[in-house]
Amino acid sequence: MILEQLGKRLLFFDGGMGTLLQEKGLKPGELPETWNLNHPEDIIGIHQEYIEAGSDIVLTNTFGANALKFKDDTYPLKKIVEAAVQNVKTAQERAGKKVYTALDVGPTGKLLKPMGDLDFEDAYNAFKEVMIYGEQAGVDLIHIETMSDTYEIKAAVLAAKENTKLPVFVTAIFDERKKLLTGADIPVFVSMLEGLRVDALGINCGLGPKQMFPMLEELQKYSSLPIVVKPNAGLPKQRGNETYYDVEPEEFAQTMEKIVDMGAAIIGGCCGTTPDHIRAMITMCKDKQIKPVIKKTETIVSSYGKSVIFGNGSKIIGERINPTGKKKFKQALKDHDLDYILKEGIMQEEKGAHILDVNVGLPDIDEKQMMIEAITSLQGVTSLPLQIDTVDINAMEAALRIYNGKPMVNSVSGKKESMDAVFPLIQKYGGVVVGLTLDENGIPATADGRVEIAKKIIAEAAKYGIDKKDIVIDVLAMTISSEPQGAIITLDALHRVRHELGVHTILGVSNISFGLPMRPIVNSHFYTMAMYNGLSCGIVNPASEEMMKSFDAYHALMNYDINCERYIGKYSGQTTTVSTTQTGSMTLQMAIEKGVKDEARQITLEQVKTEQPLDIINTQLIPALDHVGKGFEKGTVFLPQLLMSAEAAKTAFAVLKEQMSGNEDAEEKKEKVVLATVKGDIHDIGKNIVKVLLENYSFDVIDLGKDVPPETILEAVQEQDVKLVGLSALMTTTVVSMEETIKLLRKEAPDCKVMVGGAVLNQDYADMIGADFYGKDAMQSVYYAQKLLQNK
Repeated sequence: MILEQLGKRLLFFDGGMGTLLQEKGLKPGELPETWNLNHPEDIIGIHQEYIEAGSDIVLTNTFGANALKFKDDTYPLKKIVEAAVQNVKTAQERAGKKVYTALDVGPTGKLLKPMGDLDFEDAYNAFKEVMIYGEQAGVDLIHIETMSDTYEIKAAVLAAKENTKLPVFVTAIFDERKKLLTGADIPVFVSMLEGLRVDALGINCGLGPKQMFPMLEELQKYSSLPIVVKPNAGLPKQRGNETYYDVEPEEFAQTMEKIVDMGAAIIGGCCGTTPDHIRAMITMCKDKQIKPVIKKTETIVSSYGKSVIFGNGSKIIGERINPTGKKKFKQALKDHDLDYILKEGIMQEEKGAHILDVNVGLPDIDEKQMMIEAITSLQGVTSLPLQIDTVDINAMEAALRIYNGKPMVNSVSGKKESMDAVFPLIQKYGGVVVGLTLDENGIPATADGRVEIAKKIIAEAAKYGIDKKDIVIDVLAMTISSEPQGAIITLDALHRVRHELGVHTILGVSNISFGLPMRPIVNSHFYTMAMYNGLSCGIVNPASEEMMKSFDAYHALMNYDINCERYIGKYSGQTTTVSTTQTGSMTLQMAIEKGVKDEARQITLEQVKTEQPLDIINTQLIPALDHVGKGFEKGTVFLPQLLMSAEAAKTAFAVLKEQMSGNEDAEEKKEKVVLATVKGDIHDIGKNIVKVLLENYSFDVIDLGKDVPPETILEAVQEQDVKLVGLSALMTTTVVSMEETIKLLRKEAPDCKVMVGGAVLNQDYADMIGADFYGKDAMQSVYYAQKLLQNK
């Protein structure tokens, strides 16, 4: 079992496959996985070279083998996988050395909903099938790699965990900003995967070994698991018709030695690496001792793109998405008014919440379905982490399954029945669970009693492998109108749990004042006292002026607000009280920026009664999209928000288009752009993102789809007299097709410009294959199209 060696000695993966197959004659557009059946000796030979170079773990040639790609009888998926596994087994027999066979699982090539069109469970099923076949064929572990979206990673990991008994390693592609395509930073990535109980995690592809140093440093900071590092052999270059990488084996080996010194426990190579690279790496590193894996203690809650790390000071959990005591919210739930929920979430984010509580429990609605819809919709308009707040175990599991990130879960109590139901879900899906200090005997009247229940919860959680860092204790605020000692006991218990047990704490702060007049006075002062006694996060209303003043003043007084920067920035120049804005009407620009589609449509319907459609487009829609686009460029807005904004703009455009349909002068002429993923490549993530954005900037997009031959692209350009083509490729093996397409367009349609993008490309490479423009991200492609076709 590989788990017996994992983290105890340095383990070596093999290297690249695609570039080696190209040297052996893999044609542009030909699927590498078919070679398992058509050219097994070539595949066996490559595996054998890596084994003889010293690799401990050899990947099957199944990177793109999934049920979405292989769905007919020409190349049955099961046969592809069986042959791939057998080829590794044959290679190790010929080499005379036992290795671990790893099922290689790459991305589907699609974006999951709500960003794309692939349903979470469909992605899960696509991965499930290949993993079942892999285990049946005799692989030793599953290696999920080259991932760029946490949601797709979650689907793949659950498919592995629920359908096999195999160890699971996961590596992803981070850019120079240490971000995934969909916005996740390293704490998000680590916290989610540790919660899902993978066995090792790390980075691969995208960058050369030296460029991975910053990512590895941060992985070391947060990960309690062994770290995998598999860089490319530098960056791709072009020499004539040949693709090559600029880091030679000796340099690669020297850099990988530093990577081991920094803390990597499993190393190997990705695109461009060869048996020579791996041999040099192993020769250089084989006698090195790995750093012991150190258990980290940070409590991290995350969404797809934002991590909240508990520590100095306190965090705000917005309490507004909860029907308790809120008539309007109850009615919104009964009316299935999701926009009301979204506006509450947006308002709380703007007011300073770090996490949003989500409670949609009412007796007369389907809580499970409403929870799924609320979680999915909120994650489309805010990057804040969410707290799943329910006593319905079915609703809790449904929400945990579809949540993108590592949520808070409210709650478990000290009752055996509660712990037996909740802890298995946290063990399976991950999460930071709120532990309530009550049990079969109720809520203890003393601080001692509540601390004891906290200890019981912590001890029981440990049996499920749930660490203290993933537990936050609620010692329960009892209203002082009926419990005169309530605040004193709560504060004592709070202090002891935080400082004696070393566990983070949470309170529903406003519970303290039920039945009293002028409740905000009591709430805000109790809030300050609670933070001073160790309150890690308070469930409060961030739109409450009094509560936010307490929060801001406390953090300034305790030097958590360094140099009082937040306090001064917020209150400087104010001589009157700060206004409190509850959920109210949005502007069209705000609705688009936040991605609230129904609201954008309704506002547009109202505005066209008094304003000209083109005026609305130019003064509100385009500025909103520009604002979001610039935020995406700066890294303050993430891909899901960018796409949801584009969708909201699309609904507004639909209303305006209808108004303009009878007026030919009003509707501007649209410039045409052809988009295609090149022949042999089924990954249309990048292309689809660019398409959505171009359409919202008034371009007429001719989307040719994926796996498109050069001749088809040329035909579309000539028929439609198109002046700009956008080409996408995500795989090293298909960049050749991109170059072929560019050459054909240069010859037959010289007036047409070509912009290119994709994970395997960079500016130098784009220049070498003759592209006119390299789009590092989707917004850059839009700006180029504007400059070229719209003179902006």
